[in-house]
Amino acid sequence: MNKIYANAEEAIKDIEDGAVLMLGGFGLCGIPENCITALVKKGTKNLTCISNNAGVDDFGIGLMLQTRQVKKMISSYVGENAEFERQLLSGELEVELIPQGTLATRCLAAGYGMPAIFTPAGVGTEVAIGKETRNFNGKDYLMEYAFDADFALVKAWKGDAAGNLIFKDTARNFNPLMAMAGKITIAEVEELVPSGELDPNFIHTPGIYIHRIFQGSGYEKRIEQKTVRKRL
Repeated sequence: MNKIYANAEEAIKDIEDGAVLMLGGFGLCGIPENCITALVKKGTKNLTCISNNAGVDDFGIGLMLQTRQVKKMISSYVGENAEFERQLLSGELEVELIPQGTLATRCLAAGYGMPAIFTPAGVGTEVAIGKETRNFNGKDYLMEYAFDADFALVKAWKGDAAGNLIFKDTARNFNPLMAMAGKITIAEVEELVPSGELDPNFIHTPGIYIHRIFQGSGYEKRIEQKTVRKRL
């Protein structure tokens, strides 16, 4: 099975309107920049995006918010995006905020083939409204369903033709979890090498989880907020 695609446009060409997408990254670290740009160009709309956050106004998922391509955001933190805030307050955008650990565990559950998990996070808060609660050993837990995403879009430092991935530093955030969880996982990498070139001891995501892979280009790797020490 050939998993290699020429570019982002080819890899995402069958993502249709109304799709549910997982997008790896944390803040602007390790986000699938090329795939997002290709989706903006393609104009795919009514998307449900599962991501730790919503990027910033002019980068990351923020680009798709600008073009009104996102119908619903499922996130943990969205405080860096003024356009997100505007759409939320105006009722243009549906938003589901969930605890970050719950977000991660629901990704894992999908990857493991588990239909649901139980977590104490959110018990007794607005997060619990409408959800089943069970008591185990005297402690209440919420039942949270595994995510059901059509596609997962992830970004790695290096990958091979079989789809094996290595993430660099803090880009190893939500990317490995989401790579496991999508029905179809698309990986963009900074460097694509032949099968067998990666040391198996350093592979973070096995190729069995990856359906499509391509070598990206032009990565900006922006920093959300940069704070430096004043010169003496």
